[in-house]
Amino acid sequence: MAIITLTTDFGEKDYFAGAVKGAIYSELSDVRIVDISHSVSPFHINEAAYIIKNAYKSFPKGSIHIIGIDSELTPENKHLAVKLDEHYFICANNGILSLLASEIKPEKVVEINIHDKVETNFPVLDVFVKVACHLARGGTLEVIGKSVSTIKYLKQFEPIINSEKNQILGHVIYIDNYGNVITNISRKLFETVGKGRDFTIRARRVNFSEIHETYSHAINFNVEKEKRKEEDGKKLAVFNSAGYIELAIYKSNPSTVGSASTLFGLEYLDSVTINFE
Repeated sequence: MAIITLTTDFGEKDYFAGAVKGAIYSELSDVRIVDISHSVSPFHINEAAYIIKNAYKSFPKGSIHIIGIDSELTPENKHLAVKLDEHYFICANNGILSLLASEIKPEKVVEINIHDKVETNFPVLDVFVKVACHLARGGTLEVIGKSVSTIKYLKQFEPIINSEKNQILGHVIYIDNYGNVITNISRKLFETVGKGRDFTIRARRVNFSEIHETYSHAINFNVEKEKRKEEDGKKLAVFNSAGYIELAIYKSNPSTVGSASTLFGLEYLDSVTINFE
């Protein structure tokens, strides 16, 4: 059974996500639809790329991923269907593909050319669904588009390493549902530059000198619960499941006790610096 995933900025209030699912089932009843997220911030390409890039690898090869972010067709925002890492992606040529393909070169990219057969002001519903169902039936990319060699590129916010190799300057690239702050500093880069040295992570007014393997690793469970100095609300840095350094609050809740983002005063693209001793 084919798998089609959905990543959009549609939210949960409106009919958009439900209509897309209904259209898929109307064309192809023998399919499995998986929602990756409909809560991407509106038109936030980098946020969407972080989510889909870290989710798609858990799906079987051959899965089809519809990305409904900034998808309106314009002369500067064409529609693409892409084979990448043995998965298929259907999206607008708005730069998101360059972020998905920053480490793996696409096997094939086509510009979708079925628009003359479809009247639409809702391209995810009318165009992306048709392409996804075509691929789910075993169709090829060549049937629905012409090959292209160039795509729109967005500037990748890469961490900067100073000439003395004792500092990494990174940025906040994502804030998750818990208000945890994800940086663009990977574990691999941290270990390559740090070489086991002591360090201090600085982000606005907070500092960290230790990175935990898990959130609960920051808690000393050998001490009786009543005698622990900090538990809920403890600040910590952790290597997250996507392999990046994340700044967090243990068991945070943005709507009640606060979160790393609110308590540390950190927002998207704010600087995070690591100094090695």
